[in-house]
Amino acid sequence: MIAPVWVSGEALIDLLPGKNSETLRAIVGGGPANTALALARLAIPVEFVSGLSHDRFGQQISEQFLANGVGIELAIWSDLPTCLAIVSLDDQGGATYHFHIKGTATFDFDPALLPDPALSPPSALHVGTLATLVEPGASHLLEWASRVAVHAPVVFDPNIRPSVLSDRAKYASSVQRWIEIANVVKVSEDDLRFLFPDRDFITSARSWLAPSRPLVVVTRGEDGIVGVTSDEIVEVPGVRVAVVDTVGAGDTVGAVIVEALTTNNVMNLKGEILRTILARAAKAAALTCSRQGCQPPSSAELD
Repeated sequence: MIAPVWVSGEALIDLLPGKNSETLRAIVGGGPANTALALARLAIPVEFVSGLSHDRFGQQISEQFLANGVGIELAIWSDLPTCLAIVSLDDQGGATYHFHIKGTATFDFDPALLPDPALSPPSALHVGTLATLVEPGASHLLEWASRVAVHAPVVFDPNIRPSVLSDRAKYASSVQRWIEIANVVKVSEDDLRFLFPDRDFITSARSWLAPSRPLVVVTRGEDGIVGVTSDEIVEVPGVRVAVVDTVGAGDTVGAVIVEALTTNNVMNLKGEILRTILARAAKAAALTCSRQGCQPPSSAELD
């Protein structure tokens, strides 16, 4: 039995358009929450290590986690409210978000309540999105994640949200400090275009490589996924499906990468092994896109 994967970052509520223009549907969202759900559906033991509220939305999140096998024993509970995201979908199913962040349990990271990785280390840590950006919680989380990195591989997904921080230089600086502790970075081509508008995505991805960080995975939507290492570029095409929406597709890719790390050393993620992993991730992302909301596939659907 492998040790659980720890997923850290935000679990929030997405408010999506309902059946008419005057109603909203409340569904569980947040990139890290989506990744935790995807891992559980891949039959990977997973614990969510982040802030949850005692309010009705926090209850909705915890109920969905438990129903899908995501552990919440390491969650940080608070009487503060849950973060809400107002979601708009375009004609192609692409989502844009407007967040209500300030004063929420979602970003309330008490260092004293985060688990000690030296006592019972995870098999891997996945961390990302707004929790790595919003202060003061982000700095508390970074200090803790740095300690986790001594004991387990770290996968970082910046999942850029310009609606929260539009200053490119500040955003890039925030991302860079997380890059320094990561072993694998999962990032979208759009994220790289925002951070580094004057260069191509391969050059940007290569700039993040280091001896302890041998892999950057770039998602490109319908154009597939690219794995960048120091000596090769591994590309797999996208899997064509009728897209319902794209919510959680990139987060599902992140989950497949973490799945691979539970059975492979990070240094082995290259060549045909990497190609197989990326092809599995592309199939998983396509299945997620074929469903409304973040509904990642099970391991049986992929195998």
